[in-house]
Amino acid sequence: MIRSVKTQDAESICGIYNYFIQNTVATFEELSVPVEEMESRIAEVCSGFPWIVWEDAGQVLGYAYAHQWKERSAYRYSVENSIYIKHGFEGKGLGQKLLSSLLGELRKMELRTIVAGITLPNDRSMGLHEKFGFKKVAQFPEIGYKMDQWLDVGYWTLNLKNEFSKEEL
Repeated sequence: MIRSVKTQDAESICGIYNYFIQNTVATFEELSVPVEEMESRIAEVCSGFPWIVWEDAGQVLGYAYAHQWKERSAYRYSVENSIYIKHGFEGKGLGQKLLSSLLGELRKMELRTIVAGITLPNDRSMGLHEKFGFKKVAQFPEIGYKMDQWLDVGYWTLNLKNEFSKEEL
C-alpha cells in the first residue's frame, strides 16, 4: 500500500536510508541519520511537498519524496525527487510504483521540472527514471568522494512544460 508518510515512520525510514549511507555510494551522506533528524526532515518536506511510503504488512519497504531543487526564488517551480527501497526488496517493482505515485502528486502542483540526481553508475535508478520520461541533461565527473573513491553524478530531468506554464499563474 502506498500512503503519505507519518512521523512514526521515521525509524523505519532511518533503517532503509542508513543502510545506503553505510554500505553504498547512492547517497553522499556519510554519517547515519538519527530518528530525530529524520522526523525533522519529514516535517520540512511535508510542509510543501509530498513524501510517500510503501507499506506491506505494517512494514515500510520504501519511500519517495520531492523537495525544493534550490533555495533561490526563480527555482520555485523545480523539485528534486528521491527514492529508496529497503535492501533486499529491490527489483520487485516498488520503485516504479512509488515513482508513479509521486509523479501523480507532483503533477497536481504548479511545477515545471523534476530533477533526479543519480550517483553513477546506477543502471537500476537510471532505467527507472528514463522509463518515466526523464532525460539525462548533465554529468559532473568526480564531484563526490566516498568510500575511498571519486564519484560522478548524473542529472536527469522531467519537464512538465506541457502540463504547466507560467500563463496559468
